[in-house]
Amino acid sequence: MQLTLGPIQYYWPRKDIHSFYETMLNQPLERIYLGEVVCGKRHELNAKDWIELAQQLRSYSDKSIVLSTLTLLESNADLNLVKRLCDNDGLLVEANDMSAVQRLAQAKLPFVCGPAINIYNHHTLEYLQSLGMQRWVVPVEIGKLQLESIMQALRGELEVEVFAYGHMPLAYSARCFTARHLNLDKDSCAYRCLEYPQGLALNTQENEQLFIINGIQTLSGQPVNLLSHWQDFESCKVTALRLSPQWQGMEEVIQAFDATRLNKEASLDSGVDGYWLSRPGLDIIAKAG
Repeated sequence: MQLTLGPIQYYWPRKDIHSFYETMLNQPLERIYLGEVVCGKRHELNAKDWIELAQQLRSYSDKSIVLSTLTLLESNADLNLVKRLCDNDGLLVEANDMSAVQRLAQAKLPFVCGPAINIYNHHTLEYLQSLGMQRWVVPVEIGKLQLESIMQALRGELEVEVFAYGHMPLAYSARCFTARHLNLDKDSCAYRCLEYPQGLALNTQENEQLFIINGIQTLSGQPVNLLSHWQDFESCKVTALRLSPQWQGMEEVIQAFDATRLNKEASLDSGVDGYWLSRPGLDIIAKAG
């Protein structure tokens, strides 16, 4: 079972991004995804910077390095960013929008389909495989039973990656919620997302954290945590688990998942697992039962 590090969801300063990935090179990970997936206005690293960083990481280690594209394209500038990442001359790309799939398929390049691409049956998987998809990152709301059904019906082999830890990306909007919260116009946001490296908590009237606002993106208030469901992954033909970058405590998360795959005891205190068991996503089933 591979452990992979997903792309950073939040807006972090350039120096912190570089420092983070330097640390991650020493972690027991097989694959690292990097790139801007949320907002094309974020400019700490541009397309050239992401490609250069990816090439550096690849040269420094034996880990597989993948470039991830934007999820919601809103302008020609966003489309040009996607094109630049797809035309990187040698690096595998995770497509998070069908425009990236089209670009990569036309160039006859292999690609990964990210969790934002709506794939819910084996027919769609087989079609995308015919276009060059070699790995599928499962949408966060698909649970064990649905995934088993899809994989049983699929003809042929496919690498399957499950979002196993981190705040789940639930929705994207043309409106920037962070700018709205700060009473700013989206076009004059002053890049204020930089002030919130873990996003902005959105609480219920009972003061429970329900969502996290991250620019145009809405994340789950609590991280998904599938560490206790390790025994399920073989029957679903899962080949990799995705761990989403966190501002703090990322090393502990990786170490816990690595220990579990080595049959050692490990635990992580926080997290929900409702979607995996076909229940509301915020449910904590394993710990309650």
